[in-house]
Amino acid sequence: MGLGESTHGTGEFFRLKHRIVEFLVREEGFTTLAMEASQSAARALDAYVRFGAGSAGRLVSRLGFWTWRTREMVDLVEWLRAHNRDLPEERRVRFVGTDPQLCGDSVEAVAAFLRRTAPDRAGRVGALDVLARARPGSLPDPDQALMRRAEEVARLVADHVERSGSGDDADEALEHARIMVRAADLVTRPLAAPAGDEGVYAARDRYMAEAVARLVDDDLGARVMVWAHNGHIAKGAYGDRVPALGSGLRERYGDAYYALALLFGKGSFPARRGGGLQNPPARRRVGTGFRSLEARLARSVPGDFYADLRAAVSPADGAAWLHAPHAQRSFGAHVQRFSYRWNTAPLVPAEDYDGIAFVARSTCSHLLPPTED
Repeated sequence: MGLGESTHGTGEFFRLKHRIVEFLVREEGFTTLAMEASQSAARALDAYVRFGAGSAGRLVSRLGFWTWRTREMVDLVEWLRAHNRDLPEERRVRFVGTDPQLCGDSVEAVAAFLRRTAPDRAGRVGALDVLARARPGSLPDPDQALMRRAEEVARLVADHVERSGSGDDADEALEHARIMVRAADLVTRPLAAPAGDEGVYAARDRYMAEAVARLVDDDLGARVMVWAHNGHIAKGAYGDRVPALGSGLRERYGDAYYALALLFGKGSFPARRGGGLQNPPARRRVGTGFRSLEARLARSVPGDFYADLRAAVSPADGAAWLHAPHAQRSFGAHVQRFSYRWNTAPLVPAEDYDGIAFVARSTCSHLLPPTED
């Protein structure tokens, strides 16, 4: 199930998803929360959720994106830990990151593993330190030198596993090495690559979809909740014809994948201004407006509500608007200084989503203080 959001900073979205996660875990037997967060750093948070290792606040702060460093996220993680505490290990809910970028934990883990098992070759990881900070498309490299170095390191780890056998330590190092290869692919793809399947953003969504597929296919009993932006969980494309991770899951699993978009009428949310990574998040405000899908929904139904689009997908049911093009509001971690209020993305509701949860008013999520970062 895909759990979307039109902003990464709406407190009501965090709390609603918390309630949905509780319901899906307790009543529907869902086993894994997969999040648009660092694959690398999420492995430590998974150890907290399943075994109580570490500090929830500190580990949430290390998920790779400031948007998740919130009190609401800590509350959800602590609920997952409390739920798991008295369960046998095989029934505990997992927390998994799907995004290979910002893999500092993986660089450290692989370097430590090679220092123990192949100290004469451990220095080869040094060239990959940049992967701890680099963003997709930030290091375009037509020669793929960084990618080849990551693949070389991954082969070193894989060769050791083949010679010496697997074990918790070796298996963990091998997965971290594979994360580094994916990260190297993302950061070295040019941002100006052709639209569609070959672009850096398409590769990112494809990697996130593959991460979810591995969870499902490796454990046939796994039921996965996918937390990401509305654009990612959609069943079609977003932006410049970028195939969304949700489109890959729908193609692979059919109607077993349910995409739930979260929209809001008006209110505030935090976001950084422009593309500067050092710009602090600040409160942004938007009104209901007139031309967006959200404006139409706010005028039609007062308050908060949920609409199951699968239950009314035929124009004969009086829901022709579900099959018509609209504009939905869409805000990421960064917004333009003034024009963000009019930032929209195209959609056809019944084609892009299976359901819509609408929150009449958005208020800012509660960011963790710097001391917990």
